[in-house]
Amino acid sequence: MQYEIRALDTHRRVVSLTMDAADAASASACVEAQGLAVLSAREHNRLHAVVPALAQLFNSRFPLLQFTQELVALLRAGLSLPETLDVMIEKEVRAEVRQIFERIRTSLYNGQSMSQALQGCTGIFSDLYIATVKASERTGDLAESLLRYIEYKERLDLVRKKVVSASIYPVVLLCVGTLVTLFLLGYVVPRFSLIYTEQGRNLPWLSRLLLDWGGLINTHGWMIAAVGVLGVVLLIALGRQLPVLARRLSWHVPALRRWLLIYHLARFYRSMAMLLRGGIPIVGALGMLNTLLPDDLRATLDAATQRIREGVAVSHAMTETGLTTPVAARMLRVGERSGDMAGMMDRIAAFHDEELARWVDWFTKLFEPLLMAIIGIVIGGIVLLMYMPIFELAGSLT
Repeated sequence: MQYEIRALDTHRRVVSLTMDAADAASASACVEAQGLAVLSAREHNRLHAVVPALAQLFNSRFPLLQFTQELVALLRAGLSLPETLDVMIEKEVRAEVRQIFERIRTSLYNGQSMSQALQGCTGIFSDLYIATVKASERTGDLAESLLRYIEYKERLDLVRKKVVSASIYPVVLLCVGTLVTLFLLGYVVPRFSLIYTEQGRNLPWLSRLLLDWGGLINTHGWMIAAVGVLGVVLLIALGRQLPVLARRLSWHVPALRRWLLIYHLARFYRSMAMLLRGGIPIVGALGMLNTLLPDDLRATLDAATQRIREGVAVSHAMTETGLTTPVAARMLRVGERSGDMAGMMDRIAAFHDEELARWVDWFTKLFEPLLMAIIGIVIGGIVLLMYMPIFELAGSLT
């Protein structure tokens, strides 16, 4: 497998290499053996060479994780922050990303801190990211703080990837089953309806209902197709709102609410652990994480924050407001006694991540065969209803 490596040579110049290796770690080790400092290593994307415009479309978002990795590597190589940005601007090929780098560098030259420069890039850097940088400015360990953020982001992405990979097969299966059903209802059934209309036979009522649909397609097919296309266009137009609506509906389903709560709590506690390790007081960290939780839990977090300001222990405040599970509440009490709240919150997040991963695995193993059975019953029922009059005719002849 080929990997694209960006590294810093002995003259502090960024070089790009392409090499074959078993994985990214092996590729990085080979480059480091040549005396180079690795900035980033990623799988070679053939899309860049074959379809540049399409590649540009897929990479239009700001590469926050890659930016952070390169920033850490250059800072640890001994470059100052302005020098680091100079190097990144020099080698950046995407105009919109280069403009962001230049804006940050200009802010630094104007006397602003790194956190203020990032805050000036509206909508690109999250409050959590800016808070991490701001906390590091008090201690002077920007590279170490960003390393903690990279680890935090990779753990979150790992959970998200597990959920996405587990949902790929059911989604593909559902799409194929839907397409087959639409083909039967839109092409096969209308032709059968013509045959049975000419025969003029008495049909079972379910078969008549299905064949009436076929007659409707024959008569008003273009109108129905136009309505279908309009519906698809409307769904695409509402594409960004659909996930939000789905999450809100899922939140009110008791069977899903518990697991959604565990997912959000795992993210919440992992983020808290990272901020506490960065030296941010717990009340300040809670205020920064308000936007990380869904709307239904933000008021709850505000109430917990107020209780902590009043002097209530963190474990009691979280338990009273419903921002814990039984396991998390016990672990928080242990963290209060030991004084290691950051480490204990990290363990809470890891425990809930594993619990969520086990549930996703169990759910997909149950849902996939159930979905196949439902699709098989729908398609089989349509075929059976189409051929039922033929079966009756054959039975009357015998």
